[in-house]
Amino acid sequence: MVGSVSDPVRVRVRRAYDPVEDGDGTRVLVDRLWPRGVSKERAAVDVWLKDLTPSNELRSWYHHDRTGRHAEFVERYRAELDDPAHTEAVERLVELVRDGGPVTLITAAKDVADSHVPVLVDHLKHVMKRT
Repeated sequence: MVGSVSDPVRVRVRRAYDPVEDGDGTRVLVDRLWPRGVSKERAAVDVWLKDLTPSNELRSWYHHDRTGRHAEFVERYRAELDDPAHTEAVERLVELVRDGGPVTLITAAKDVADSHVPVLVDHLKHVMKRT
């Protein structure tokens, strides 16, 4: 659950390869690249926020040793999300969540729990608390 105490809004996370569900609401792709083998019709993405993803350098660095680098990846990705280059995309996601309908973050990551998405959801919670 993400949102203020007085106006809670659900943010779901789903893989791009999962079928669309009625309760998905606004579907936001949070990957830099389009999911391989998924048509635009099948993905049913409403908004593609490429600037919410880790930089190519950070992503490549992390993929060389996910287990040993996870804690530092989280720290570095959070710093990137606070960087002015990502501000507009973060603000757009906050706006979508605050608009009241459900928001579903879409990713092609095989292991969502070990991807950038949980860090992004946590960052979203913190941003919404302070604004």
